[in-house]
Amino acid sequence: MRGLTGSGDGAGESGGAVGDGGSGARAGGNRRFPTGWAASSTALAGLAVFGLFAVSCSTGGTGTRDEGPAGTQPVAQITPTATAPSTAKPAPRVDAVALLKKDAKVSERVRTDLKPCTGDEYPVDTSYGKLTGGPSADVVVNVMTCGDSVGVGTYVYRLRDDGTYENVFTTEQPAVYGTIDRGDLVVTTQVYGKKDQVAYPSGEEVITYHWANTRFSEQDRVHNDFNRAVGAGEGDFPEPTEPTKN
Repeated sequence: MRGLTGSGDGAGESGGAVGDGGSGARAGGNRRFPTGWAASSTALAGLAVFGLFAVSCSTGGTGTRDEGPAGTQPVAQITPTATAPSTAKPAPRVDAVALLKKDAKVSERVRTDLKPCTGDEYPVDTSYGKLTGGPSADVVVNVMTCGDSVGVGTYVYRLRDDGTYENVFTTEQPAVYGTIDRGDLVVTTQVYGKKDQVAYPSGEEVITYHWANTRFSEQDRVHNDFNRAVGAGEGDFPEPTEPTKN
């Protein structure tokens, strides 16, 4: 707009003069702007300051823009731990029936009676584990009857250096069964009275054997007496009752 300043092409035109004492332009170097335009400038300056403040607040919680290089704090990373593969070698499986049949320490009666119950299934249980401290797993073989599954013999075989197995433990008696428990041999024998049924013995003997000096020696013995009234088959179960409600 022309006539707003005291210099320029329109400085000498009377149409651009503003009344004396007003906010018009003075002749000379000191120039004054109209009141309305000055107010608008002040408002714009205020808006600019507010805009800068808003931008600075939006850059972070501190109210000012964070300057400088990006943070050098390392980011935590979780590396999955690889599970070490087991170094234990699987125990080689053996033909337990063949071991028994050619073992002179197995009684003739057990070898003769050792026949399949059904098809080619023999009444033989086989367990593998560390008992004698050898480089390979030892083998525990239990022989049972086909009809009642009553144990008739327990045998332990140890692997020799030449790859053959040696019989290092033998017990043959009715209702016997051997297991491996934390490196020891545990042999359980059922005890029967004269009138006891096969399914209901009077008690049991639990003997723990530990291998030392190239042989098994008895480490512990526990005798359990069973309640003879259990399993007699007499009497009926009581009728169930409703639970008491508070």
